[in-house]
Amino acid sequence: MAETGAHGFSGVTAGVIRPLNQTELKSVLAELKDIGKGEPALAGKLADNDTLKDFLAAALSLSPYLRDTAAAHPDLLAAAIEGEIEPQLEAAISDARTAWRPVGDGTVPSEAEVMTRLRVAKRKAAFLTALADLARIFDGRQTTAWLSRLAEAAVMAAVDHLLLAAHHSGKVALHSVEEPSKGSGLIVLGMGKLGARELNYSSDIDLVVFFDIAAGIVRDADDATDTFARMMRRLVRILQERTADGYVFRTDLRLRPDPGSTPLAIPVEAAMIYYEGRGQNWERAAYIKARPVGGDIVAGEAFMRELTPFVFRKYLDYAAIADIHSIKRQIHAHKGHGAIAVKGHNVKLGRGGIREIEFFVQTQQLIAGGRMPSLRCKSTEETLRELTAAKWIDQATCDELTECYWFLRNVEHRIQMVRDEQTHLLPETDVELKRIAYMNGSPDLADFTEKLSATLKTVESRYAKLFEQETKLSTETGNLVFTGQNDDPDTLKTLAKLGFERPADISRTVRTWHYGRYKATQSVEARERLTELMPELLRVFGENKRADEAFLRFDAFIAGLPAGIQLFSLLGNNPALLSLIVNIMSSAPRLADIIAARPHVFDGMLDPGLLAELPTRDYLEGRIRQFLSSARHYEEVLDRLRIFAAEQRFLIGIRLLTGAISGVVAGRAFTHLADLVISAALDAVMAEIVAVHGRFPGGRVAVLGLGKLGSFELTAGSDVDLILLYDYDEDAAESDGTKPLDPVRYFTRVTQRLIAALSAPTAEGVLFEVDMRLRPSGNKGPVATRITAFEKYQKEEAWTWEHMALSRARLICGDDDLIKRAEAIVTDVLRTKREVGKIAKDVAEMRALIEQEKPAQDIWDFKMIAGGLVDIEFIEQYLALTAPSSDGDAALGKSTFEGLKAYSPGRMDANDVDLCLEALTLFTEISQIVRLCIDGTFDPKEAPSGLVDLVCRAGDCPDIKTLEGEIKRLSKDVRKVFQATVKNSA
Repeated sequence: MAETGAHGFSGVTAGVIRPLNQTELKSVLAELKDIGKGEPALAGKLADNDTLKDFLAAALSLSPYLRDTAAAHPDLLAAAIEGEIEPQLEAAISDARTAWRPVGDGTVPSEAEVMTRLRVAKRKAAFLTALADLARIFDGRQTTAWLSRLAEAAVMAAVDHLLLAAHHSGKVALHSVEEPSKGSGLIVLGMGKLGARELNYSSDIDLVVFFDIAAGIVRDADDATDTFARMMRRLVRILQERTADGYVFRTDLRLRPDPGSTPLAIPVEAAMIYYEGRGQNWERAAYIKARPVGGDIVAGEAFMRELTPFVFRKYLDYAAIADIHSIKRQIHAHKGHGAIAVKGHNVKLGRGGIREIEFFVQTQQLIAGGRMPSLRCKSTEETLRELTAAKWIDQATCDELTECYWFLRNVEHRIQMVRDEQTHLLPETDVELKRIAYMNGSPDLADFTEKLSATLKTVESRYAKLFEQETKLSTETGNLVFTGQNDDPDTLKTLAKLGFERPADISRTVRTWHYGRYKATQSVEARERLTELMPELLRVFGENKRADEAFLRFDAFIAGLPAGIQLFSLLGNNPALLSLIVNIMSSAPRLADIIAARPHVFDGMLDPGLLAELPTRDYLEGRIRQFLSSARHYEEVLDRLRIFAAEQRFLIGIRLLTGAISGVVAGRAFTHLADLVISAALDAVMAEIVAVHGRFPGGRVAVLGLGKLGSFELTAGSDVDLILLYDYDEDAAESDGTKPLDPVRYFTRVTQRLIAALSAPTAEGVLFEVDMRLRPSGNKGPVATRITAFEKYQKEEAWTWEHMALSRARLICGDDDLIKRAEAIVTDVLRTKREVGKIAKDVAEMRALIEQEKPAQDIWDFKMIAGGLVDIEFIEQYLALTAPSSDGDAALGKSTFEGLKAYSPGRMDANDVDLCLEALTLFTEISQIVRLCIDGTFDPKEAPSGLVDLVCRAGDCPDIKTLEGEIKRLSKDVRKVFQATVKNSA
């Protein structure tokens, strides 16, 4: 509030400011002379008072905004000079406050008329306060108080107008049309400098709007949110839209709870739930200065009383201290590192700036305000005095910071008075900097620079002492501030420097975390850990070539987590785990999608022995037995199998991704996992079948695995090729259960249930896609095959390609006796003496047919390229089928690698064998990585950069071009070996 008594410009002190230069001075004097022709009283006043004329000319030369206003509204200038300042300001504020009221004849003003009245009042008040401030008739305290009163009056008037309009349209029923806001339950809080009555010259105003439905003015409670939200959109338009009369105040409603997902006006109950459960550190600081500035003031004051425990905590415990330190890390924004430079310095956010003084005060208010109500002040200067009285700071600190605060506020006002712009940046050039210096009363630039530098250094020193033990969020990487709603410009620069191409998207994502929109970030403690982790998290992600893509995958992962504090704590204390997460997000979209969709798979990564322990069959068998032990029914077994398989597949993949195991070892581990899962699924299925249909006399079942399942070469994305074999007592007609089935239907039902158990999608996903096309007669044959039919078909009817597939067969699980019988049949079939030429011809024709019908898409299609995996596998299968019955190891379940080594001696050149093994190893290693990391084909130009690096590592090549050359060389040579070994034999 301004001091008592009234002042005029007649007594302005000589030389209080000096003009920008003589050229500008002459131009302004000429304009004043022209204005004087139409305003004789003004001309006479200036003619009689050279000091006044000199001041006015200097002021207009320094501020283009004031000069343009005087030229456009000479009556405004004349009135300002002729009358007393305070009464004119009181009149302007009164005009603003009553802008909504009907005119003399009772006509309610239109919205356009209200907007005009407010703008005229604002123009008058802004012009007067600027001149009074420059003349040093007002100090910073008075200037901010008058501007704050004007803003409050404008907000109140706009709200009253909107409520009255809603009343007349039937949307609300006011208690009093003479006092629309009274008892309305509509709460408009002024935040920041408006709340503290410290509004700067060209400030925007921050408002937060709530409504209490219990006030009963809304005719339909279901429409309340929509009604008040529309009202607030009009409020913003009334205040900030630029018209021919200018604007009133730029208005920001983004300090409300979670503004990205909430309406402009929020129910009081919802707001309290938000602040009690998800309120953020910076919001606590923001509400220190909040106060009702419009609408139902009584309801607003009641709301602020309810919010007090959120802002000022009753006890000072360690969690509160950590919370307060977190505010410092989030809000603290150093602008321009190194020595303080005046040119281009941000007097609000820069080092030693206004923000540091405000934060110095607010931090101690949050610490002690819960126990000491005297510290719950709004204004900065008053709080400094109270902190001194409470012995939290000494008198010297209070005096120093108070003097620095108002010096910087004066500089801020002058920066904004130049062109009525909301900026806090000092000019970069001497010419423009002189303008600020002269407006501030300095005789020259050197004097202003010296005073400003000393002020900034004093503030910086006092501020640093308060937090000297704390690490800064503004580290050597640069500024990282994610508080509030607006992007911090220096933070965007830092993100770009770290390697992000879309820094605004990254900044918005991080702010989403801080708003607690995800379960993982809803607790204060989780956000604390996340704040601590942020600089390192962004740095590590930024080191990737496609940092944005990887970071947004991480966001999807965070969104799916049920809680975050454990993960954030682990990542903060375990750099290797953080690097692993970043590695997944940057190089393995498929894995990233898996953990985003099913975060539980991540649990296994928390095992410190993960990378040290190999995923052997014994290792996996112990874990699956333990995991299934508590399952009580069939559906739970299937769900637990899916959870276990997803987690273990993921963990095998992590070992592969980090290089802890090779692609060959990964293939064997994926296969062991499949064996155990299929076996457990079969046990569960048989138990269900028996419960419903009983046992079949002498019934026995065994599962035969083929393809990559049979040869221990599964990848992360492989399906499984199965044949279900069965047998039963010859004289048995049906099962012995309450719902008996004949043998065909019984074992068909077993097979169908097994397929469903493995491949049916549930809430926990799918175990495996099942392919049964390799059974006798393929899709035309029955899904379950009796062992005698299987033997007859393989020995009498099967084609060469079916025997090729059988060479990779392996019994997975089932009845031991049936397994032994099936193994004997397969071994007997494979050892059958065949005509080498015919087999060679069949193999060559089949390869040619595949090449014709499924040509390779590119060099990375390792399976189909000439000289690729199919060629190598066909060579091995040809050797297996044509091997002398007495040669080689007859054990089933050989990998392609093992088969080549077992069947090639004496039949292939040793160098050719080594070449095939080298190519097989290369193709296997790369295929395992690619299938792990992405779905679909690999294209180096489109693949994540991290995956390209992994592929190069798997191929033991320094770059992708070298690797492509190696692939071409090996595939070309393998094709020659295929032709020499198979085609030539035909």
